[in-house]
Amino acid sequence: MRSTTNVYKALSDTNRLRILMMLKEKSLCVCEIVDILALANSTVSKHLSVLRNAKLVMDEKSGRWVNYRIARPDESEDIDFVLTHLEQQLKNEDRVIRDREKLRGVDRYAICAPAMLTAIKQ
Repeated sequence: MRSTTNVYKALSDTNRLRILMMLKEKSLCVCEIVDILALANSTVSKHLSVLRNAKLVMDEKSGRWVNYRIARPDESEDIDFVLTHLEQQLKNEDRVIRDREKLRGVDRYAICAPAMLTAIKQ
């Protein structure tokens, strides 16, 4: 029952739904999600933690980047059902459409690299 509760909790927030819809398109790092949602880094990280806890999202480290992606069916028994339902319910949602458009132009190197350089210099 706990896993079901975690899935429903994860799906109970608009921003988490938007994150899932973005990750359905491609893997993203936190800074890219922050840029698209216009939320604080800590807020996005908390949302990703809830999604990870529900086993809907996985993270993979790649050098300095942590990439978030939709869980595969062998990692989450709920993912196919969740994504099918979300696609049906949200495909014409204005916010999701705008997020998808922003997603096409997001560039992690332009967003994250200046912050990384500043952190290295300090």
